[in-house]
Amino acid sequence: MTRGPAGTGADALIWGDPLERAAVLARVRDAVLAGGHGEVEPREVVSDSWRRSLAAHVDPDHGAPARVFDDRELDALRESHPLAPVLPILRTTLLEIADEAMHVMIVTDASGHILWREGAAGMLHIADDLELAEGFRWSEDSAGTNAMGTTLASGSPVQIHSSEHLVAQYHRFTCAAATIHDPDSGEAVGAVDLTGPVRAFHPSTLALVSAAAKLAENHLATRQAIRDERLRTRNLPHLSGLGEAPGALLSPAGRVLAATPHGWIGDRVQLPGAGDRIVLGEHGEGVLEPLAEGWLLRLERTTSMRHRATLALPFLGAPRPVARLDGRPVRLGARHAELLALLAMHPEGLTADALARELYGDRGNPVTVRAEMHRLRALLDGTPNGTGVVRTGPYRLEARVDADFLALRDAVRAGRLPDTALIERGELLPTSDAPGIRALRDELDVGVRSAVLRRGDTAALWALARTPAGRQDVEVVERLRHVLPVSDPRLGALRACEH
Repeated sequence: MTRGPAGTGADALIWGDPLERAAVLARVRDAVLAGGHGEVEPREVVSDSWRRSLAAHVDPDHGAPARVFDDRELDALRESHPLAPVLPILRTTLLEIADEAMHVMIVTDASGHILWREGAAGMLHIADDLELAEGFRWSEDSAGTNAMGTTLASGSPVQIHSSEHLVAQYHRFTCAAATIHDPDSGEAVGAVDLTGPVRAFHPSTLALVSAAAKLAENHLATRQAIRDERLRTRNLPHLSGLGEAPGALLSPAGRVLAATPHGWIGDRVQLPGAGDRIVLGEHGEGVLEPLAEGWLLRLERTTSMRHRATLALPFLGAPRPVARLDGRPVRLGARHAELLALLAMHPEGLTADALARELYGDRGNPVTVRAEMHRLRALLDGTPNGTGVVRTGPYRLEARVDADFLALRDAVRAGRLPDTALIERGELLPTSDAPGIRALRDELDVGVRSAVLRRGDTAALWALARTPAGRQDVEVVERLRHVLPVSDPRLGALRACEH
């Protein structure tokens, strides 16, 4: 499926007569599914969704959503779902409009299961025949391209009109949906949708649904702030009881609500999957104590930890990397930089055999690794037999490690939007071909791109667009064009990069 430039093709039809537009889109869909080209190109968001839906084996002619939950299961899901408290806001914002315009308002969970559905009686009856009802899964892999499933898959508000739906039986409808995000994790917890007949199509429906989703998010954020304050007030005596020892109060999900001393730890802690011990990077190891709600984190310090060196590894976008050991610059060859990056990624340590595989793949030789490690230890410690920073049995770093690529990895894995300062630095050791480095580099590239496009944050998009990979990323550049004001000088910079 090919793509046309923004503002042309199917996009240009959005302000036209909805029935005329539906007829054009029907011809476009039929042509594309037959392997050809229509009179206009499908919108990019639609083309991408068709591709995902077809890859999931959705039948364009006879597809139908799956029934997943019965009424009893639905009652339990609704009662505990995080969107239950925002239903009154969604009703106030959308339901009267839905009734007047012969639409239905739909609220799904993050997987696309319809949990609530309300609206015009006539449209509800029609929706029942199409299984547009509570308990059915309307994700793209179940029902094909539709506003609810596509907004959850793309992370952006979306309007799907008539034959932009992949499945034929939905062509007489138009729908608009937006995701609602958890204010703690930033992840989508569901979507809100308005669906109605094709003749009722109007572009402003998408803006209305997006505004309702934002109102819901604001309400969730207010409720969270109240819970946080209650937890802090109730549990501050536990934190004060640590005396001068570093500690923190954490939310149930690991957000830092209070810390002593202030600022010694970041704004979130990645909770362990099991047990009460947690590795805190340069700070050492902490112990988690469960509270009635949330956690008390207590840092365990040892004398040896207090006197460890600090090793800074700014390796993002660094073709000729330089480490800093207690502030002293240490120029590194490519292989030594790779070794340090791998050891930083594995604080538990790696054997010579494991390092050989991470550096060379199956052809790796541990003898070669041992020779390189000997030279690296001498380079860092200043003497041929120094053992201060790099330890053996297994090889590991005995230092407080400050690595920009680890900070980026932690943000990506926690589902957070990384700092723009990290994004704009570029790729991890871009000239390295070591399998272990390539694996993390690919994880970071995909994770950062996904997070930036999902959030649509202007600063993050600009930071990504300034990297070598971002400048070549058509979707990133196009998204940035859409969010920047016409008067923004960065638009000129984008155009200059194209010539």
